[in-house]
Amino acid sequence: MRVYPDQLNQHLKNIHGCYLLFGDDPWLIENCKAQILSAAKKQGFEERVHLTQDNSFSWNDLLQEWQSMSLFASRRIIELTLPQAKPGTEGSAALTAMMQNPNPDIILIIHGPKISAETKSKWFKSLDSDGIYLPCATPEGKQFQRWLDNRIHFYKLQVQMDAKAMLFNLFEGNLLAAEQALQLLQLLSPDKPIHSDHLNDYFEDQSRFTVFQLTDALLGNHQKHAQHMLVQLNAEGTAMPILMWALFKELNVLLSLKTAVEQGEQLNSLWPKHRIWDKRKPFYQAALTRLTLSQIEHMLAFASKIERNLKQHGVEDWTAISHLSLLFDPNAHRRLAHIELQT
Repeated sequence: MRVYPDQLNQHLKNIHGCYLLFGDDPWLIENCKAQILSAAKKQGFEERVHLTQDNSFSWNDLLQEWQSMSLFASRRIIELTLPQAKPGTEGSAALTAMMQNPNPDIILIIHGPKISAETKSKWFKSLDSDGIYLPCATPEGKQFQRWLDNRIHFYKLQVQMDAKAMLFNLFEGNLLAAEQALQLLQLLSPDKPIHSDHLNDYFEDQSRFTVFQLTDALLGNHQKHAQHMLVQLNAEGTAMPILMWALFKELNVLLSLKTAVEQGEQLNSLWPKHRIWDKRKPFYQAALTRLTLSQIEHMLAFASKIERNLKQHGVEDWTAISHLSLLFDPNAHRRLAHIELQT
């Protein structure tokens, strides 16, 4: 059963035999694990066994732990780390067999990085049907805002709207840093309203983004957010070739889609060809409605000049990247398109 991390507490009155924590956000995984362990301890599960699927790991060890309990033994928690989120053939068979022979004196907690196709596999379905799957992906946008509001409420802080907006910009994509910031605010201002000027004295911008979040923001024409992402990507030392790859990929997809649509093809027939999932379709639809074919072609030409400067002269021109990002807005495009990049 899929349960999102912010809903976990509602599902801990009755402990399940298995919990699956998969995702790339360490704070969410550790927080979910702490909630499960706390609830389990109240129900008599005190002993913990840690196993990691590494070169010395044997699935027989896990099976023996699962089968070794007696009526007089203490109730235990087995924590299994899957560094690749893939148990393999032997592991799949072992996990499936365990779920076919449940042990009421053991709670199994499995955690690892983000999974995708594995959610359709037999081993995952067998564990998911008897347990709880917690997708621990870092929340973005409105989801991060909801997470932030919940944590502010948890710490009983009086954070004013201007300070909330600042916390959002400072820590989006970095839950651990956001949590530490709220803990500090609880110590410094437990009973006082907190405004943005207070935050200026305490924190630096620690938000984190990926090039994929940047391209989504550009396709959706969220320019202020995109420019903030660029600043952070630069500060984090993001390799420009990776950034250029992402921008070229999106611009080439836009060019193919726009050309096909202008030739009379339907978008619905084009999504599968370009492997565009439902979640991203609105971003492309917005960009295709907003931008003309000539504007997309101009952006590709401008991106080519940035890449040429990078490859031939070693110039990492973040100002030019910022300029290219602004061109995703047709209004800015009309005002800025005449500016040439020297190569």
